[in-house]
Amino acid sequence: MVVMAAKKACEMLSKSMFEEVQRWGCMKQTGVSLRYMMEFGSVPTERNLLIAAQFLHKELPIRIARRAIELETLPYGLSEKPAVLKVRDWYLDSFRDMRSFPEIKGTNDEKEFTQMIKAIKVRHNNVVPMMALGVQQLKKELGPKIVHEDLDEIHQFLDRFYMSRIGIRMLIGQHVELHNPNPPPHCVGYIHTKMSPVEVAQNASDDARAICLREYGSAPAVNIYGDPNFTFPYVPTHLQLMVFELVKNSLRAVQERHMDSDRVSPPVRIIVADGIEDVTIKVSDEGGGIARSGLPKIFTYLYSTARNPLDEDSDLGTGEAVIMAGYGYGLPISRLYARYFGGDLQIISMEGYGTDAYLHLSRLGDSQEPLP
Repeated sequence: MVVMAAKKACEMLSKSMFEEVQRWGCMKQTGVSLRYMMEFGSVPTERNLLIAAQFLHKELPIRIARRAIELETLPYGLSEKPAVLKVRDWYLDSFRDMRSFPEIKGTNDEKEFTQMIKAIKVRHNNVVPMMALGVQQLKKELGPKIVHEDLDEIHQFLDRFYMSRIGIRMLIGQHVELHNPNPPPHCVGYIHTKMSPVEVAQNASDDARAICLREYGSAPAVNIYGDPNFTFPYVPTHLQLMVFELVKNSLRAVQERHMDSDRVSPPVRIIVADGIEDVTIKVSDEGGGIARSGLPKIFTYLYSTARNPLDEDSDLGTGEAVIMAGYGYGLPISRLYARYFGGDLQIISMEGYGTDAYLHLSRLGDSQEPLP
């Protein structure tokens, strides 16, 4: 009898919870620009932090609710996959935490709220590999019947889902970082107001080469061309992630193409150009290129030329081990990071020779967040 009552209570809860998620998911999202985040955060007074927390208290549940609803209604039975159910539960837990937090009236409330959203960000750390695992489970089930065109709906969902995740993490991370009592020089939260793209490219290349060395025993050189003193406002962690991904792909292509040759592998070249509207970073390699028929696939979430690390090690701990190549998410997610602040990523390939990747970063910082 008690079990029945508990079950009924649970169903009631999920029904009222579901209705609330639906209600919030219909509300309008509010985007912010890099410039606004920078100007607003440059004076993190108690009053400004309070205003920001009150904005997030209303904005985050809207964004989280939208994703939770989408996770319920995915095609091909993807919503029922155990990994996807786990992600959905993370979103519902976070929605519940946000909604049960009372109105933010003063500095103490704001500090407590900041701790809570910090915990939400940690809870969602493994969303990307967990969703990848869910898609992997679906792919296994569909087997050879799978046609990339059929999965268009899933790609579009994942683009929206990951773009929204970038936005949520940027807003939370930015707010939490503004509480840092000793921010690094020229930093406003996550944003570096005088970021040197050449310096970030150097760090990302060093990281990518270290992984290539570990995996293959050697690594091609990376030559960087551009003015190291040139700076502009951007989020270094985003740029690091994108350049790392591009350089890692180039190193792998060059390494595998020239593995049995006695000659020294040709270097990967990075060119940083400073334009009026855009800062463009080009990563060029002589790794043999990609066949034209394969180009449309490189931005899909179901394609990787490397073996899949998720099959071998499906226990996703909290560690974010970096793998040389794998579940084919690097390029599509890098493109979303570029687009998040109004930039883009294009890949141009010469089969039989090599590949050029063009990473365009918007210079003006005025573009609004794209809100899926």
